[in-house]
Amino acid sequence: MNVPDTNSPEAADTANGGEVPASENFRAGFVSFVGRPNVGKSTLTNALVGEKIAITSPKPQTTRRAIRGIAHRPDGQLIIVDTPGIHRPRTLLGERLNALVESMLGDVDVIGFCVPANEKLGPGDRFINDRLNDFPRAKKVAILTKVDEASKSEIFDQLLRLGELREWDAVVPISAVTREQLDILSDELLQLMPVSPPLYDDESSTDESEDDRIAELIREAALREAREELPHSLAVTVDDREEREPESEGELGLLELYASLYVERDSQKGIVIGKGGSRLRQIGEDARREIEALLGRRVYLSLRVKVMKEWQRDPKALGRLGF
Repeated sequence: MNVPDTNSPEAADTANGGEVPASENFRAGFVSFVGRPNVGKSTLTNALVGEKIAITSPKPQTTRRAIRGIAHRPDGQLIIVDTPGIHRPRTLLGERLNALVESMLGDVDVIGFCVPANEKLGPGDRFINDRLNDFPRAKKVAILTKVDEASKSEIFDQLLRLGELREWDAVVPISAVTREQLDILSDELLQLMPVSPPLYDDESSTDESEDDRIAELIREAALREAREELPHSLAVTVDDREEREPESEGELGLLELYASLYVERDSQKGIVIGKGGSRLRQIGEDARREIEALLGRRVYLSLRVKVMKEWQRDPKALGRLGF
């Protein structure tokens, strides 16, 4: 991760339009959330940023890239790096995702260890907690998620168990869905960041490209519609876009988007397409609504499903798909 050098005048000028904030207490830095699949890392990222930056799905290993979301506050900036979950890899893709996570965690200022309030600590949690020792530079915060789904006694017991794992810089129970104690978590994270000028301009909510965000929305719709276990086998690329002439002056014309969904086997292609193409049409409708909300304009979306055999294990295929 290329973290700006906040000690240089050039970085300050670039980040803040040539002006360093008047307050010497302004803080900015990077935080990454780790935890087992489905503990609410991406949902928490979106809640703190205030808009949908990372896609969500109940299926494991949905997140595949390091996605940065920027949470702006009067007294600082939190740059939230949503990363793939730490797991034991079975493919070359899994190895590359783990390497990406390790690279990101080696650079961030704070690591937030997310554990759900309504599930007991298990071997996966302890494995990740042990891995935190590999990143001594980062401060460690325990985040108890999904408190809206747990009783007071469950929350209390889980907080005790978290306290037994290590000395945390902070422990915060939250609900990203009901926004319970999100402001407290934001305060705690910001206080652990270094004093720094802003690292991004006030208008930025992410450094993801528009095409990358569109591809992720399509993949999210496909994961939601496909009943079979396809998260690892499914990849999406935006292949082309064309602008149509607006019907009247001052309006945006229709944006035509052409995208491909890649699977590894013919049987998976049939799952994504569905009977008579019904599932692919539904994926397209769902994705188009999300894309139009993101772009604020009308969109025509064309989807094709392609087979790229064993792409998760093929270095060339992974390169073509951006991994």
